[in-house]
Amino acid sequence: MTPRLIASAALVASLALPLPAAAAPATFTHPGVLLGRDQLDFMRTKVNAGAQPWKSAYDQMMGHSLASLTRAAKPRAVVECGPYSNPNNGCTDERQDALAAYTMALAWYVTRDGKYAQKAIEIMDAWSAVIKDHTNSNAPLQTGWAGSVWPRAAEIIRYTYTSWPNVNRFATMLRTVYLPKVINGSNSNGNWELSMMEAAVGISVFLEDRTSYDKAITKYRGRVPAYIYLSTDGELPKGAPGSGNDTRDELVKYWQGQTTFVDGLTQETCRDFTHTGYGISAISHVAETTRIQGQDLYPEVGERLRYALGFQSKYQLGAAVPSWLCGGSLNLGLGPVTEVGFNQLHNRQGIPMTNTQTLTEQQRPAGTNQLFVAWETLTHAGS
Repeated sequence: MTPRLIASAALVASLALPLPAAAAPATFTHPGVLLGRDQLDFMRTKVNAGAQPWKSAYDQMMGHSLASLTRAAKPRAVVECGPYSNPNNGCTDERQDALAAYTMALAWYVTRDGKYAQKAIEIMDAWSAVIKDHTNSNAPLQTGWAGSVWPRAAEIIRYTYTSWPNVNRFATMLRTVYLPKVINGSNSNGNWELSMMEAAVGISVFLEDRTSYDKAITKYRGRVPAYIYLSTDGELPKGAPGSGNDTRDELVKYWQGQTTFVDGLTQETCRDFTHTGYGISAISHVAETTRIQGQDLYPEVGERLRYALGFQSKYQLGAAVPSWLCGGSLNLGLGPVTEVGFNQLHNRQGIPMTNTQTLTEQQRPAGTNQLFVAWETLTHAGS
C-alpha cells in the first residue's frame, strides 16, 4: 500500500482555525489584476537594466506576433466555441486579441512608448464595440479564458496611461457580456470553474464590484480544495460545493478513475497535465490578485498549490510513473504555469521547492499557452 504524504504541522494547525469570510476590499487597488504597480515597476527596472531572466523574457515577448503593432483586431458579435473549439467561430481570434492587448499593455509599461498603449486600446475598443455573446458548449470556458486576460490589460492601461475615451464602454462589455457567463461557475472539470472564477475576480476588480468579487471568491475557495488533494482531507478528495459528487464512486469517477490519493494529486492529473496546468494557473492567478487587493488567500491555498506544483513538476521532469498513479501512464504537457506560484511560495516565503524550481528554470523564459497564460517569467520571476 502506498503511504499518503503527511502535510506540514503548520498546515494541520491552520486547518483548525476558522476561515475568514469572503470580503472585497473597502478600496480596490489599481492596477491590481495579477500585477500591482510595484510589480510593474520591478519588471520595468529589471528589463531596462538588462537583468536576467527578465530581459530575455521581454525580448521573447516583443518578438512574438502578439506584440505586432500591425495587428488588426478581429471582433465578432457572437463567438461560438464547441468542444475543443470545434466549431471555432472567433474563439482563437478573441483569445489572441485579449492576449495581444495584455502584451501591448506590458510593452507600454516597460517602454513608455504610447503607440503600444494606443494599440492595446484599439484592440479593446474593437471588441467592446461589437461583442454581444458567447455560444455553444465551450462558451463558459472561452468566456473565462478571454475574461481573465482583458482585465489585466485594462487595469494597466486605465491606471497608467493618459487617456482611454471608451473605457466605460469596455467596462459595460465586461459587465454585460462576460461576467454573467462566468459568475455562477460550472460543475464541469475543475479547470473550467477555476478559470471562470479568475475571470470573475479580475472583472470584479476592474468594475469595483464588491458583490461579484465576494461571490467569485466564495466559489474559488470551495473549488480549490476540491481540485487539489491533501492527505488531511481524509481518505477521499473533497467534493466541490454544489457538484453532487459526494459518494466514493462519484468522486473516483470525477477524479478520472484514480483510487489512490496523495498530496498534490489534482482532479485532472489522470486526464492530462495540460488541463491540470490550466487549473493550477488559475488558482495561482486568483491568489495573486487577492494578495494585491489586501485579502491574501495564499495562506489558505498555498499548501495545496505547493504540493500540486511539486507533484506535477516531478513527473513533468521525467520521474518514473508508479503503477498506482493513473494506471502507470501520464499525459504530460504542464505548460508555462509555474512562475506565479513558485514566486510566491519560494521567492517570497522561502519554501524549498526543488522540482518546481528545476522545471521553472528549465522552462524560462515562460511564453504563452495562447489561451490565458502569458509572459510570466517577465512578470513574476521575482517581485
